[in-house]
Amino acid sequence: VQLQASGGGSVQAGGTLRLSCAFSGGAFSSYALGWYRQAPGKQRDLVATITPGGSTAYADSVKGRFTISKDNAANTLYLQMNSLKTDDTAVYFCNARDWRGSIWGQGTLVTVSS
Repeated sequence: VQLQASGGGSVQAGGTLRLSCAFSGGAFSSYALGWYRQAPGKQRDLVATITPGGSTAYADSVKGRFTISKDNAANTLYLQMNSLKTDDTAVYFCNARDWRGSIWGQGTLVTVSS
């Protein structure tokens, strides 16, 4: 299984970005999926998750602003990020997990300026 994240960039506070994560080499619909982020000098933190059945969960810091979704036909995971804040600046990683273990994508940088 391979994950390829894209869609990062630079945006001003209050702006929007949509991250994508292309999944290949496995049964996409059977994996629990998530987005994580790592700011400079900090640990990698959970942002949002989505189960194979489509149930979602979010970190408190992004609730109401970010939306995780997936397209099983396109084997793609998304993260819609609205009302971005400078604190959202980080490298964002997508993750796929099943009973065999956890796979990480390479990360995409999101920079939010004031």
